[in-house]
Amino acid sequence: MKVFHNITALQAFLNASTSVGFVPTMGSLHQGHLSLIKNAIAQNDTVVVSIYVNPTQFDNSADLEKYPRDLTQDVALIETLGSNKIVVFAPSTQEIYNTNITSKPYNFDGLEHQMEGKFRAGHFDGVGTIVKKLFDIVKPQKAYFGEKDFQQLQIIKKLVEKEQLNIKIIPCSIFRENDGLAMSSRNQRLTKVHREVAPFIYKTLQEAKKQFGTKSATKVTTWVYQQFESNPLLDLEYFTIANEANLKTVVRKQKNAKYRAFIAVFAEEIRLIDNIEL
Repeated sequence: MKVFHNITALQAFLNASTSVGFVPTMGSLHQGHLSLIKNAIAQNDTVVVSIYVNPTQFDNSADLEKYPRDLTQDVALIETLGSNKIVVFAPSTQEIYNTNITSKPYNFDGLEHQMEGKFRAGHFDGVGTIVKKLFDIVKPQKAYFGEKDFQQLQIIKKLVEKEQLNIKIIPCSIFRENDGLAMSSRNQRLTKVHREVAPFIYKTLQEAKKQFGTKSATKVTTWVYQQFESNPLLDLEYFTIANEANLKTVVRKQKNAKYRAFIAVFAEEIRLIDNIEL
């Protein structure tokens, strides 16, 4: 498998490709990432998987420092797919940002101020900055993003719209462990005790979905907070039921609108997010 660290070399290789699919990652790959790559393989002649931990989207320097990095292990996992369509792009920060490691301020029409945006200052400016840079480098026809980061997915769609990029964004379903926990690179940092209790997050989302059929969003939200009050090992940062289109918290249900429940939970210092379509 070809692994490129240099932009010029990657672009020279991609010049011969008729269709390019792109799966941007921050490494520490798992089966959820492989599911994105499989989708890309099925729809493109060449698939670029980027592996890069982007510093400008971290509001917590300790989280950035502790983020797991193992390129050799990531490449070995990708190779288990047995496809000759895949190339890896693993640039250095200097290759991406040169000496100007800053994010560009973006206006995503308010999407950036909901949920994650309320708790992670500047996060989506960093996401927008790195994704735009990578899009400019790879120039894909299609790019694949998981629905676990649904707010990010909506923001990437808005980025493509605002920048008038000719890229089709392909949403991919959340990939879960057998016990329901959404797959995440952070899961490997959970203690044994917290890993055992973490599926409570998805079980609560499933029950919230059932209740949303007959109860108001306010009542469901209150119920969720009560559930976490009785679970001392998990600290609920937020739970909200929002409109999928604008991500605004629901005040009153409306016909023909699509809703989704979003949650962020701390297991000690490990932050886990998840969501479910309602």
